Amino acid sequence: MVTDDHSATPNSAETTAVVVVDHGSRRQEANDMLNEFVELYRRQSGRGMVEGAHMELASPTISDAISKCADAGAKHIIIAPYFLSRGRHIQEDIPKMVEEAAGQHPGITCKIAKPIGIDSLMADLIEKRVQDAHTT
Repeated sequence: MVTDDHSATPNSAETTAVVVVDHGSRRQEANDMLNEFVELYRRQSGRGMVEGAHMELASPTISDAISKCADAGAKHIIIAPYFLSRGRHIQEDIPKMVEEAAGQHPGITCKIAKPIGIDSLMADLIEKRVQDAHTT
């Protein structure tokens, strides 16, 4: 089962996994950034099951990550898009890919969180980047 539940809260830390999904790139260094972010998120959140996935152009795919989580015992998987806005990939492509992958694992539920979007934390980060550019 796949839902676009933006108020999703995990049922249990032991059976809930998070899959952070970015676009994917032909450039390995761009894909490596997702791996770095996933490790940072795992440490800061304290979650045990966190996987990265690329929507296209690179591996692991969304299907790979969902399978890995399901094989590790996850019953609930939150798909966390590493995207800024609700464009076509968020509204159409990722839900379709998640639904297809989840269909291979009866008994698990997948929910898709909101993309990063507009948040005061993002404004703070942009200001930090502006200040960094100004001083270098």
